[in-house]
Amino acid sequence: MKEESIVSQFKPVFFYKKNQWINLPDIASDATLLNVLRLQLHCTDVKEGCASGDCGACVVAVADTVDNPQFRAINSCLRFAHSVSGMAIYTAGDLAEMAGGHLHPVQQAMVDQHATQCGFCTPGFVMSLFSLYQNTRGVEQTPEQVKHAISGNLCRCTGYRPIVDAGCTMHLYPKVFASSIPSLPLLEDSAWQEGGYFQPRELTELLSLKAKHPQATLVAGATDVGLVVTQRYQKLPEIIDLTRTQALLAIESSPYVLNLGGAVIVQDAFDAMCQTRPALKAYFERFAGGSIRQSATLAGNIANGSPIGDSMPVLLALDAQLVLTKWHDQRVVRRTVGLHEFYLGYRQTVLDPTEIIEQILIPGTVEGEWCRAYKLSKRQEDDISIVAMAIALCIKGGILESVRIGIGGVAATPVRAYATERTLLQGGWCEQTITLAEQVLQEEFQPLSDLRGSAKYRKLALGNLLRRSWLQYSGQMATFADISQRP
Repeated sequence: MKEESIVSQFKPVFFYKKNQWINLPDIASDATLLNVLRLQLHCTDVKEGCASGDCGACVVAVADTVDNPQFRAINSCLRFAHSVSGMAIYTAGDLAEMAGGHLHPVQQAMVDQHATQCGFCTPGFVMSLFSLYQNTRGVEQTPEQVKHAISGNLCRCTGYRPIVDAGCTMHLYPKVFASSIPSLPLLEDSAWQEGGYFQPRELTELLSLKAKHPQATLVAGATDVGLVVTQRYQKLPEIIDLTRTQALLAIESSPYVLNLGGAVIVQDAFDAMCQTRPALKAYFERFAGGSIRQSATLAGNIANGSPIGDSMPVLLALDAQLVLTKWHDQRVVRRTVGLHEFYLGYRQTVLDPTEIIEQILIPGTVEGEWCRAYKLSKRQEDDISIVAMAIALCIKGGILESVRIGIGGVAATPVRAYATERTLLQGGWCEQTITLAEQVLQEEFQPLSDLRGSAKYRKLALGNLLRRSWLQYSGQMATFADISQRP
């Protein structure tokens, strides 16, 4: 196949599986990877549970066809099949063959630790652990590392202790790794008619397509867009896939700014942010589940505009900027907008129909900066927020020079707590001002009551989270990370 973009409503999907390249013709543009695996290849080891990325029964591992590829555990129920063309796909049924007809170390550990009962969720757990095993070359894992790897998987029978035990003992067996992936063979181009599914490789090509097809749906990990197909049973007549656009995959870091491309996946974006702000790691690990973090994009979470999107409070607190880009008058036109200016209303943004988020710009750390983020939800992981709050301070010589507070779950959009910020700047970062700022923060927003929490609870929680930040800053309250490190 030529390196030029593929454009069609039905086109082949080709990927490497079971030691061979497989070419499946005439796959619909919005076909999910799960349906292609089950219906076209009869891979019944891939299960559909919730069809929304919550349970992990559908998890498979994917890897790019490069030397020493990164293996990613993703939800096949949401990911569109065409987005993984040219990649290697692994399901639980492939592992025994990889091990020469024996159980793979991950599978053997699951058996020996009695970590499966009904078995419905087991293939997904196996593939999440397989990705961890493959990426770390089979070294010993801590319980925390295993729990992090399976955070997108749910089990309703066995419970997690034996599964975690399996993850902690899979290094004890003879090592088995995926073989190297041969180069992608050249395939003849077909006479695909224009329309349907677009896979631009160059930024100008992407922008030109968006200008010609302003109503086309932008897709990368499809962790949100996929629900339109799996839950609402709607068809997507035109899709523009961002996963091949190289300019959107870059991560560039300097002391002054972290530049994240518009198709950088959430996990890679969070890892890059934690290089300079490690205190945010615990918060980021609670973003959805592991398999969602390996597929979703940060720009997609921002553009979605959900008032409970967990990345936005942090980005608001860090004063992130967005580079919005489009094709106009035969040239690339860019504008930079602060994230605090991006949202106009519930799931409404300043993006015009032909624009994309090309870059996310996050200012570098400054002397005297202190930053923390908090999330309240009914589950520790793989759950949406009731309330989320992030705060970034700059204190020099005991003087509060700046403060930004990002909030989620209390308004129609993610918001800055401007009134509370002014109160803190006027009174200083001290307990007396914190007491006043708590009251201001509780009255600054008028949240709704829903199944997750009442308006009264959300208001009370906001004040408590601000108080928690003061106690942690002043050393009066240990963090969860501090407690977990104690002997």
